Amino acid sequence: STLVVRPVRFNKLYTARGAMHERSLPASPNWYCSRCSDVSRRGLLGVGAKNIIFLIDVSASSCRVVGELAGHRDLVSGFSFCQHAGQSHVCVSSSNDGSIRFWDSDNKVLIKEHAAHQVTVHWSPVDKNLVVSGDEKGVVVCHWFHTGDTASFFPEPRTIFCLTCSPHTWSTVAVGKRFFCVMTLKLPYVKKRGSAVDPGVKERLWLHVHWPRGRPTQLVSSCFSGELVMWDLTRSGKQRWTLFGTSSEGQNHNRIVFNMSSVLVQDDRELLISTSMDREIKCWDLASLDCCWTLPTLGGFVYALTFSPVGTGCLALGVGDNMIRVWNTLTTQNQYDTRSFWQGIKSKVTALAWHPKKEGSLSFGTDDGKVGIYDVFSNKPPQISSSYHRKTVYTLAWGPPVPPMSFGAAGGKPSISLYSCAGEGTILQHDPSRLSGEASDIDKLIRDTNSIKHKLSPHTDLSWKPDGKVVAIGNEDGCIEVYQAPSLKLLCSIQQHHKIINTLRWHHDHSSAPELHCLLASGSSNAIVYVHDLRSIIENPPESPVVLTEPHRRLCGHTAKITDMAWSPHHNARLVTASYDGTAQVWDVLQEEALSNYRGHIGYLLCVDWSPVDPDVIWTGGKDFTLQEWRVSKQEFTKPPKGKKMLELKEKTKTNPKQKKKNKKPPGAGGAAPLEMNGGPVAGPKAAKEQEPSEDEEDEVSSTNSSVPTGNRAQNKSCCRFEKWSDYLLKKKKPRSMLPISTSMDHQPKEDLLQDCITLASVKHSKGEREKLHCWREHIHLGLFSDRQALYRMFEAEEAAHVEAAHFDCVVYLRLWSGDLEGALQLATERGELNDHLLSVAPMAGFEVWSRTVEAFVKQLCLQEQYLKAASHLLSVNKLYEAVDLLRSHKLYREAIALVKARLPAEDPVLKELYTCWAAVLEKDGHFSAAAKCHLAAGASFDAAKVIARKSDVSSLRTAASLARISGEVALAQSLALRCAKDLAAALDWVGAQEVLSSQESLLVHRLHLCVAELLAAMLADPQVESQSCVSSHPWVSLGERHVCLQDRIRDVWEQQFGVSQKSEGHCSVGALLQELKSAESPTPTANVPLRQASPLTALLLFFFVAVLMFSSFSLSSADVSVFSRKHPKTLDYKEEEAKAAATSLQAFINYQHLYEHWWRSATRITNGSAAVSSPADELKDKVMNGGISESEESVCPATRRCDKLDFDASLLLSEPHAACQAVQRSVREVQERLAAMVLQHGRAQEEKPDSAEKETDGPAQISTTTESPDSPASAGTITFWSVCSQMYPHPDVVECCLVLLHVSKASPSVSESLQQEAKDLLRKYATGPTVHKASQQFLT
Repeated sequence: STLVVRPVRFNKLYTARGAMHERSLPASPNWYCSRCSDVSRRGLLGVGAKNIIFLIDVSASSCRVVGELAGHRDLVSGFSFCQHAGQSHVCVSSSNDGSIRFWDSDNKVLIKEHAAHQVTVHWSPVDKNLVVSGDEKGVVVCHWFHTGDTASFFPEPRTIFCLTCSPHTWSTVAVGKRFFCVMTLKLPYVKKRGSAVDPGVKERLWLHVHWPRGRPTQLVSSCFSGELVMWDLTRSGKQRWTLFGTSSEGQNHNRIVFNMSSVLVQDDRELLISTSMDREIKCWDLASLDCCWTLPTLGGFVYALTFSPVGTGCLALGVGDNMIRVWNTLTTQNQYDTRSFWQGIKSKVTALAWHPKKEGSLSFGTDDGKVGIYDVFSNKPPQISSSYHRKTVYTLAWGPPVPPMSFGAAGGKPSISLYSCAGEGTILQHDPSRLSGEASDIDKLIRDTNSIKHKLSPHTDLSWKPDGKVVAIGNEDGCIEVYQAPSLKLLCSIQQHHKIINTLRWHHDHSSAPELHCLLASGSSNAIVYVHDLRSIIENPPESPVVLTEPHRRLCGHTAKITDMAWSPHHNARLVTASYDGTAQVWDVLQEEALSNYRGHIGYLLCVDWSPVDPDVIWTGGKDFTLQEWRVSKQEFTKPPKGKKMLELKEKTKTNPKQKKKNKKPPGAGGAAPLEMNGGPVAGPKAAKEQEPSEDEEDEVSSTNSSVPTGNRAQNKSCCRFEKWSDYLLKKKKPRSMLPISTSMDHQPKEDLLQDCITLASVKHSKGEREKLHCWREHIHLGLFSDRQALYRMFEAEEAAHVEAAHFDCVVYLRLWSGDLEGALQLATERGELNDHLLSVAPMAGFEVWSRTVEAFVKQLCLQEQYLKAASHLLSVNKLYEAVDLLRSHKLYREAIALVKARLPAEDPVLKELYTCWAAVLEKDGHFSAAAKCHLAAGASFDAAKVIARKSDVSSLRTAASLARISGEVALAQSLALRCAKDLAAALDWVGAQEVLSSQESLLVHRLHLCVAELLAAMLADPQVESQSCVSSHPWVSLGERHVCLQDRIRDVWEQQFGVSQKSEGHCSVGALLQELKSAESPTPTANVPLRQASPLTALLLFFFVAVLMFSSFSLSSADVSVFSRKHPKTLDYKEEEAKAAATSLQAFINYQHLYEHWWRSATRITNGSAAVSSPADELKDKVMNGGISESEESVCPATRRCDKLDFDASLLLSEPHAACQAVQRSVREVQERLAAMVLQHGRAQEEKPDSAEKETDGPAQISTTTESPDSPASAGTITFWSVCSQMYPHPDVVECCLVLLHVSKASPSVSESLQQEAKDLLRKYATGPTVHKASQQFLT
């Protein structure tokens, strides 16, 4: 049988467009559709994008868009070609609008359609007439193309996402459903194969699998990030798969792949076509697995396009998918050589402008008001201006700088500025070299220069003349103002347009005719293009501004608003305009003649530009997500199409010939027959008015891509150049009649109206009440002309009609007019339709009704979230406390407090309660300062200080301490001051810490404590380091001589700076300070102050502090033990030995540091000049413990040694009680280590030989538990008080100190013989360990 395709003539919704363009970038393929693209046997690719199907020829070496199939009213969800010979040009598509359409791809016409709510479709590869489709309900529909028969099956109620017909048998189809249930369906019998996966697992990787024709063992699949993989089912392991595009980088997709299809072209190459979320269509050679070509697509409106004035052929596109494309249109190898820029752009790109001189510098503006500059030749992110617009940026322009940016030296001011105009009506001047600086609004300069006092009209566009002498600015009111640079003096005002100015363009200045250089073209929302000749004004500027009301040329033909225009750089006075009527028009301006009209887009156009290299080529972009290149000479039409309204009216007249024709003369009765133009009659003035442009019906199609939400397609700006044109046609809405019944009855035929007059006269002169009542029942509308009772009956009938029509507002007003005020208010209350007007008349019904109405209105306002207004109405009925509760319940504490303080006494408890509640909310949100002010206002100073201290930084703690001190909270003030001083001391800000504590007289002991810590930190600091991290310190902290002990320095500072000495009395006495220190050392645990364990260093410092206090308080006695102080040789009783031990321990550690510093300096001088550099300080200790310094280090020439005097008391380090205690500890550790090793060895033996438990295992020979020195106090069992104290307070390792001191004595003769001998004696007694014993042998032999 032979299939004959007869194209069916459908209405205008079904359109098909051929290749009227050269090259184009189509819309992005629809996402998340399993079968939205397919390739025919002849190499024609069909891709569903939005509600359109783009046809792309892929059989040649490069792709080309050859046409579109338009007609669906919603997203295209499926597309498939018939793969059978003889009808491979026939294709089928499915859509979310619930229809299946069959197309002829050669003639690009619709063949037929049927509606069954299908969302995916496939043409059977076995039966050339079978088309199978499925929908979201799970219904599978079989449609036979040649007969039109349809059969439906309902196997399972789950949404069908994908389906495919079997290539082997016509009666089997595989269906993919929600929740990843996979089954095969054999028509008409349903059979499941395989079990379902867990329905709870909904999210999976979008994976597409394609089986190429003629390759039974090879399979192509997508991967995680857009890579394509070829699987060889005959292999295993890693050899089973091969990655596409490995020959060079950047070939693969970088987002998930949605569709794949393959085709065998004429040169026996097998190609694979893939579509992806990265908005690219790629073609692959299945033989080499390399990418043949890439076709970029667009995912949003093309808002702006512009060619670079420096880089020839470099075209920039601003697209609604939040990206900028830069296309090298002149490249020969890759016709679609584009780069995408998305960094720093988070909104639609609505404006672009190339730098006039700097190559690669591209400025852009976005929908969210952002302005930035991209360097398209680098990978750096863009520079973003710190000054944002409040609304969409519509225009960018480069021009000379104007004040204040033009002020300054020649090297400091920019040579060119960037100007941006946005939807809020402002024009900002940006410095391109310092976008981080603040942009200036030029309105201030315009007002100052021209002495303008009134408010300027919002600006909508600007254009600088190419020579930079003048700038034209378009306004929202349709006025165009021309200013002279740089002062922006107003030269003239063009008042020709009466609607918003959308675009302004100056003629280029490289024309041979100088009279054309000052032509300014303007386009607005009234569809007419005006061209103005400003040569006389620019060359001879007037003293006062000139008003122009007549244009130089008028270009009429468009039927909708003008969105963009461009002068031809190759011709004189030739202009192209883009319009909302969906066409681009080329004009000869001087002749006012239309030359060519392009109609290749679907929907309105937004941007246009002329090719800089080809005088016959123009580029346009618009609503249909496409960019198209077309030739002027190849267009069929010369003028724009007729207005749609006129065409619809003619169509309606043809379908309804009985319609009355008002005010229309018959042909020939009143003049000549209408002229024919562009295939249609030229309309008269009235018809021309009816041809006012309207929004195309196709513009109402929902969004076609998930990346562009349907709610964001229309711009919501009052002065938006992309506003809906249908708003232009909206007429003023007629108000609803309050008396519709009587009004309609007064519009009866003439005979009935005359009879009403007779009836009314009869009733007026009748004396019988029964006759009147009967008349009013039949003639309700006459109640308006009779007495009050008749009027009330008319009101009752009108009320009934309004209630039936749900016009309750009219019922309220009728009751109000009739005097039933309470009933009107009750009805409005029940309906929730109270308003200010009804509330204003409510007092007429009495206070009770008024109060009840106010309460109801307050509830209504609260539902509308108008809380302040609701509270004000409560005040009107003297319900102050209710108003306060209302504000507080909705967290309007500021307003509630202001109301209470203004209307209630200061001592009212409500005020304190408000402050407390507000403070709790502020504290929860982290606003501690505001919360503290609330607590202070409520009289809770303690809480205020606690809240401020919660931030725990130094400034907050200092403020909290001051606040608590002023408020009389002494304990809290002391606690906070101590916390602040602690943090300052930790940051080494000693002066700040003392200042904080100085405000509290009772914290003297803590100031003394800080003084000790500061002196100790200064003594322990490394003198070799020049820059210390100390923030601040006191002058008295300078070290001076090191031989002065720490206690003596502390006493001197206390006496001179703090007035604390032996003679101090009162709170400065030693006894009081000791008692205070004891309470600070062990505070009483409470709920706010828990018991904490002090750190060893803090405890040591406190005990040393106690020791210094004791040394300053007790008298001298020759029988007591002497203390190591030189300047103050005081003594202590036996009961103060604990304090002495603490002081000795701390001083020993200080001397320990000084000992190592002395050894380091001497070792460095010894090895200075030799090849070997001395070991670091952390290795010196190891050398001492492991045998000392090597002989090579000791045999250095004595001339290099320098005798340093010991500037500390080294004898304090050689404490025999501590040496004995440390020897015992070393012995105990050795015993513990041996015992642990023995236990571990025994355990392993038990695991290896569980059955040989009776056999004896070899263990350690013997463990010695005695020390090597029989004369030591530990071995003799003698433990003195000093040994107990030595365990309580730490001390440096005495044996280690002896070794270091003996090493130092070899280089420094300042170590006395007695000190050396004492060190050797201690080594003989207490060098118990093997390592220590080995290290001490060189000094003892």
